[in-house]
Amino acid sequence: MNEVYITSSGTFLPNKSVSNEEMEDFLGRINGENSRAKERVLKQNGIKTRHYAINQNQETTHSNSQLAVHAVNDALQKSSLRSTDVELLCTGTTQGDLPIPGFASMVHAGLDFNRCEVASFQSVCASGIMALKNAYSQIKSDEKQNAVCVGSELASRMFKASRFEAQKVDSLPFDAEFLRWMLSDGAGAFVLQNKKNENGISLKIDWIDIKSHANEFPVCMYTGKTDNKNENEKTWLDYPSYEEASKAGAINLKQDTRLLDKVIKTGVAHYFDLIDQGKINKDSIDWLCCHYSSEVFKEPIKELMLKGGGEIADEKWFSNLTSKGNTGAASIFIMLDELMHSGKLKMHDKILCMVPESGRFVTSYMQLTVTGNVNTKRYPLRKIESPELIINKNETSEWLIRNLAQIWIDFETELLKVPIVAKIHDGKLSVSDYKLLLIDLRQQVIDGSQWISRAASNIDIDLFELRSAFIKHTATEHKDYQMLERNFEALGEPIDTIRTGEKNIGSIALTSFMFQQASKPNPIDLLGAMFIIEGIGKRLAGYWGAMIKDQLNLKDNQVSFFTYHGVADENHFHNLEEALNHPKMNMEVAKKIVKTAKTTAKLYKMQLEELGNY
Repeated sequence: MNEVYITSSGTFLPNKSVSNEEMEDFLGRINGENSRAKERVLKQNGIKTRHYAINQNQETTHSNSQLAVHAVNDALQKSSLRSTDVELLCTGTTQGDLPIPGFASMVHAGLDFNRCEVASFQSVCASGIMALKNAYSQIKSDEKQNAVCVGSELASRMFKASRFEAQKVDSLPFDAEFLRWMLSDGAGAFVLQNKKNENGISLKIDWIDIKSHANEFPVCMYTGKTDNKNENEKTWLDYPSYEEASKAGAINLKQDTRLLDKVIKTGVAHYFDLIDQGKINKDSIDWLCCHYSSEVFKEPIKELMLKGGGEIADEKWFSNLTSKGNTGAASIFIMLDELMHSGKLKMHDKILCMVPESGRFVTSYMQLTVTGNVNTKRYPLRKIESPELIINKNETSEWLIRNLAQIWIDFETELLKVPIVAKIHDGKLSVSDYKLLLIDLRQQVIDGSQWISRAASNIDIDLFELRSAFIKHTATEHKDYQMLERNFEALGEPIDTIRTGEKNIGSIALTSFMFQQASKPNPIDLLGAMFIIEGIGKRLAGYWGAMIKDQLNLKDNQVSFFTYHGVADENHFHNLEEALNHPKMNMEVAKKIVKTAKTTAKLYKMQLEELGNY
C-alpha cells in the first residue's frame, strides 16, 4: 500500500470580503425590510467577514464550478504535478450548478486536464471529505498515482431576497432565515500524490474515517421539501410545477436548529470511538482543525471532550471561520490551506481534522502528519523596475524609453504569477522543477542564434551598425545553449536527455514569431525582442540563479547559465543601446520596436507557463 500525501493546496474566495453590515446589500432585504434575526445569528456564529459569488444586484459573478476551477488551478500552480498528468478528479459540494450532470464533470470541463476519471460527491459539509477518501483510497491501493480533490460551495444565490419575495411571505420562518446569515461561498483544493514534495511541505494522510448516522436521526439541513416531520411528504419534484414547489417554500434551504446539539454529541462520540480503536492519541495531536459552523458550538465540543478525558488544549485549535465564513464542503480545504502556509507547522506535527455534517448527520475525521521541508526559505521581492536604457535624448528616444519601460514593468509583474517563478521566490523549487526548466529553455535558446543570424542577413548594408549589433549578439547566444547543457549534465543527467528534448508550446510560439520577424526585410523591430530577452539576462537571470543555487544547494557549474547572464548581459545591453542610437531611428521604427517588445514579453511568459507541455 502506498503512502498518500497532500502535496499542494489552493483556495479561491470570490470578490472582496463582505462585512456583517454589508450582508443585506448583497443578499437583499426581503420586502425592503431589515432582518430581525440577523444580529442574533451573527452574534452566535462569530463570523465577521465572508465572500459571496453574487454582486449587490444579486447577480451571480461566478458559477460553483468556476469557483472550483479557480481553486484547483491555484493548487496546481504551487504543485510539481502538471494539469495534463492528473489521473483523478474528485469533487464535493452541497449543490452543483446543474441537477444533471455530476459536479465533477462540470469542473473537469473548465480545467486544462486530459481525459481522467471523475467522481462527484453531493452531501453537505462532509462531501469534501468523501471526495478526499475516494482519492486517498485509490492512491493508497496503487489504482492511481495522483488526484485532485476540491470542495466548493455557492450558497448565496439560494438566499436572494427575490426568491423569498416571490413566495409572497411577510417574513421568513426561522428555519429558512437562519442559514442566510450562516453560509457563504468559496472553494478549496488539494493535490494528492503517492510521493511527498522534494522541496517544501507535504501532509501525509494517516487515515480518514467517515460515519453516517442517518439511520438514527431525522433530516436536519435540507432543501426540496417543506419540513422534516413527515418522511413521506412530497418533494419539490412531486409538485405539479416548479413554480408551485417554489411558492410552497419546498426549494428553500432550511435548518432544524433544535437538532444541532445532537450533531455535536454525535461528532464527539465518534471522536471517542476512534480513541478506543487506537487511531487517535489525544496527547500526540498538535493541531485540531475543527469545522464547526458557529463559534457558539466550540465550547460544547470542548466540554464534551473534557468530560470524556479527551480534551485538546485551546492553543492547538485552528479555525478561520470568523474571517472566511462557513463554506461547507470547502471549509476544511480552505482551513488547511491557510495552516499549511502559516509558517506554524513543524516536522512530524499531527493534525486532526473534524468535519461534522448536519444534513442527516454524518461525522468525519482525518489525521495528517507534517513531512518534508517545513522551514522553506522565502526570498524577498525586489522593487520592479525596467532595465535602464542609455540612449541619445530626443523626442523619439524618450517616447521609446517610456514605452519599453512600461512594457517591462508589466512583464516582470506578470512573471511573478508564473508557477515556476513563484516557486523560485517562495523557496519551493525542486530539483526536478529546475531540470525541466533547463530542458525547456535549451530548446528555445538554441534557436536564438539562428533567428538573430537570419535577421542580420536581412538588414541592408546602409544599416551596417545595426547588422553588426545583431551579429555580435549571435556569437554570445551560440555559447549560451552549450553552457546550459553543461549545467544539466552537472546535475547528473545524460546530455542526450536535454539534446533530444522538445519545444513546449510556448517555445514554439516564441521561436516561430522570432523567425517570422527575422525573415522580413530590415527587421529592426527585433530590437524590441532583444530588449526583453537581454533584459531578462541583465535584471532577472542572475537573481534567479542565486535563489536557485541557495535553495537547492547547488554548485556554480550547475547554475552558471543563470549567474553568468547577470554579469555578461550588462555588456550585451550596451550593444542594444548602440543599435537604438542609430541615426535612422524614427517614430515609425520606434513603434514597431515597442510592438515587438510587447509581443515577445507575452510569448516569453507563455513559454515559462507551459513548461513540460509538449
